[in-house]
Amino acid sequence: MRFRLTLACVLLALSTVAAQEAPRTWRLDFFQTGGPGTEVYSFDRLVVEPLAWPGNPAANVEPRPTGNYRFEVIDASGKAIFSRGYDPAFAEWVTTAESRKVRRTFGDSLRFPALTGKAEVVLRKRDAGGGYDEVWRHAIDPADPFIDRSPPPRQQAIEVERHGAPQAKVDILLLGDGYTAAECGRKFRADTRRMVNALFAQEPFRSRRTDFNIWGLCPPAAQSGISRPSTGVYRRAPAGSSYDAFGAERYILTFDNRAWRDIAAWAPYEFVTILANNNTYGGGGLYNVFSTAAVDNDFADYLFVHEFAHHFAGLADEYYTSPNVYEPPDTIVEPWPGNVTAERDRGDLKWRDLLAPGTPVPTPWPKQEFEALQKTIQARRVKLRADNRPESEMTALFREELELTTTLLSKAEHAGKVGLFQGANYDAQAFYRSEIDCIMFTRNRVPFCRACQRALGEMIDRHTR
Repeated sequence: MRFRLTLACVLLALSTVAAQEAPRTWRLDFFQTGGPGTEVYSFDRLVVEPLAWPGNPAANVEPRPTGNYRFEVIDASGKAIFSRGYDPAFAEWVTTAESRKVRRTFGDSLRFPALTGKAEVVLRKRDAGGGYDEVWRHAIDPADPFIDRSPPPRQQAIEVERHGAPQAKVDILLLGDGYTAAECGRKFRADTRRMVNALFAQEPFRSRRTDFNIWGLCPPAAQSGISRPSTGVYRRAPAGSSYDAFGAERYILTFDNRAWRDIAAWAPYEFVTILANNNTYGGGGLYNVFSTAAVDNDFADYLFVHEFAHHFAGLADEYYTSPNVYEPPDTIVEPWPGNVTAERDRGDLKWRDLLAPGTPVPTPWPKQEFEALQKTIQARRVKLRADNRPESEMTALFREELELTTTLLSKAEHAGKVGLFQGANYDAQAFYRSEIDCIMFTRNRVPFCRACQRALGEMIDRHTR
């Protein structure tokens, strides 16, 4: 499909939603500060974004609680008129060792349709038992003269793929970061097309393609690429993305919330993936916030799809042998994502209706052989990064790993069956996944497991029906 410049596209989108009397998009920017003995929330500003609310009005209130954080907009009668679960960077940071030593402040945003009357925004945090505690409340009066109605600097969006009005579709924004003005032309468009094709090659996205609109934005950067502090590379990328988030060399995030939100405001979006203009392996995904992927890496297709699944449906990582920066939980509780579990009882499993007849629970798999292989691979991976070897050597290692793990897992007795396979969610013992392999488990060329496909499909349904 041809790319078309956004000014015309956005005007078309605006005229469509205007005909349906869609409200404007409001955004509450705020700060979260945490550290030893501290957790504080403070108001920054309430912003009126330049475009109409792109979401399905029928999906304003979540059917069930999701995320480690969630917010509700409560009207004057006490009714929740909007709710969303999400997992901000702050929620991850508080599980790291650093959070026990220093205080840090993170910017964040809550987006919702414009209000016509007074209301309160209530923020809740998931507690140790899996419930929610209120942690912050902020009152909103639409007549407040200090609501910021000024538009941010205009950006030219691109209509990558459009199948209908934003309100009736899932709207995804691909936001380029670290592209120079010259690269924002042909390169960004080619990168965007590759990532879109990778997403729609996988189920359930392939079968539901017409339920999506894809938009692109590429604010020009002064230098090509993004920061990678562990190697002494620093860039002032427009959206602020960088490697080494929380000390993990492959983890790409942005902590410049105002910057990327103001850029993104010029496209209709519910979900955002930041395309980092780099070839070093890396990415990240925060549920209902954003995801990232290094587009020039040889595994960019996998990175884009894997990280988007975190962002879009809150799917958990199913791997557990790669190093991570998170401290183990003090208490094991049932995770909320639909693709991992701590449950061992067959009749209580989230995916019990998907279980293959006769499959034992827990399900045997070559776990020891896999872990021995991964121990060797991870040691070599760490050394390659410590020695600052060329990315081609890391790619060669990953290809070797892919061949070995594919052979091992595909020949297992219960390969391709839904069961209960021990090892998931960064833990070798406490958590389980539904299939022996999945996009959320390895870089192997396999589809999403059926539990993941169902969770992804349910999210598509929620935004389109």
